[in-house]
Amino acid sequence: MKHFLSIGLLALVLTACHPCTDNQQQPTGAYPQAEWGTACSVLMHTPGEELYHGVIHPLAGLFEYYFDVELAAKEHQHYMDMLRQNGIQVYEVSDILHQLPIDTLRHLAAEALLYDVSQLSEQDAEALGETYRQSVIEEMSQNDLIKCILHQPHVILRPTSINTGVEATYEDHSLMNLYFTRDQSITTPKGHIICHMNSTQRATETHIIRACYDYLGESPILTIEGDGYLEGGDYIPAGTVAFIGCGMRTNLAGIEQIMRHNAFGHDTVIVVKDHRFWQMQMHLDTYFNIIDKDLCTLVASRLHAQAGEDNFVTADIYAREPDSVAYHLLTADISFVELLQQRGYTIIPIEEADEMHYANNYLTIAPRHIMAVGGQSTELQHALQAQGVTVDWIPLDNLIKGYGAAHCMTQVLHRR
Repeated sequence: MKHFLSIGLLALVLTACHPCTDNQQQPTGAYPQAEWGTACSVLMHTPGEELYHGVIHPLAGLFEYYFDVELAAKEHQHYMDMLRQNGIQVYEVSDILHQLPIDTLRHLAAEALLYDVSQLSEQDAEALGETYRQSVIEEMSQNDLIKCILHQPHVILRPTSINTGVEATYEDHSLMNLYFTRDQSITTPKGHIICHMNSTQRATETHIIRACYDYLGESPILTIEGDGYLEGGDYIPAGTVAFIGCGMRTNLAGIEQIMRHNAFGHDTVIVVKDHRFWQMQMHLDTYFNIIDKDLCTLVASRLHAQAGEDNFVTADIYAREPDSVAYHLLTADISFVELLQQRGYTIIPIEEADEMHYANNYLTIAPRHIMAVGGQSTELQHALQAQGVTVDWIPLDNLIKGYGAAHCMTQVLHRR
């Protein structure tokens, strides 16, 4: 589909055909402007007991395989240590939770703890329901409030003729995916945006991340709502351009909310459209990633796909006139690979064996400097070396079994 362009919009399209080469072309501000910018701080969460329910039935927990919870936590701690060794400040969700005011913790716990009194008499339901629940929350210690927040317990009450006259079945709806801190928000040049998660299981995670931002003094500028869905693994900033995936986890309604509220902070928005809808490539960052202003990776199955195949990736380009906040669709359904080539990117292919070991899900911490999952092929290692890429290889054998890796586990708060 083609559209007639104004002179201003046409100029934007022509500019978008080449990567940014000087800092004056990029948005100003302290928030991430380009994926290749030097990372200064990240938000992360070391998984703990809340992970257990996810690994005892991995598929239901949105995981690929069973993995050892304790070893996973150690891998995560080691990853954070490696980030710190590179001069990056790491904010941990658990540390922030322990610093939050008690009233904030009670509010989050009140959202988490549910009593099901539907099997009780009206009199007992009133006595053992909401008022009783609030009184328990008021008495909870800080540690128990945090456990309540992370485990999301549901208490299903029923009458009995013995003891206290009531008994219960206890269900935990633990936040086992919280350690993928990439997904609950995105950080644009304008600020932080709270996502609307595609799965009900992960919806509550956004409440915790919002509380973390508020504590850090960086309150979000927008929350995606209604029929719009957005997950952070689908957003990759690239200077004046935003790449954002539209497919299995993020939809056009969510993307349009960001554009409508002028919350991107990029002149051009490239909506990368996935047609395969495969869990292994659920987000844009599972099959495409950026190392520098002119260097990226793309999984081989996408790179070599032909039009009409499920793996073939298309893109829509939106841009705005100078001094305007409104985005307009310039062109639709163009080849994503051809778009990257026109923009001057060298594309390093990720072959299937490396792809299945999460080679594409690396974190760029500076131009041509990435942190990636260890154990990749010598061919990929040589390809990265040939492009002058420095790689810090991270041992993540357990954590990657949760369907994510180095990029998924970090929310970069600031770059320079």
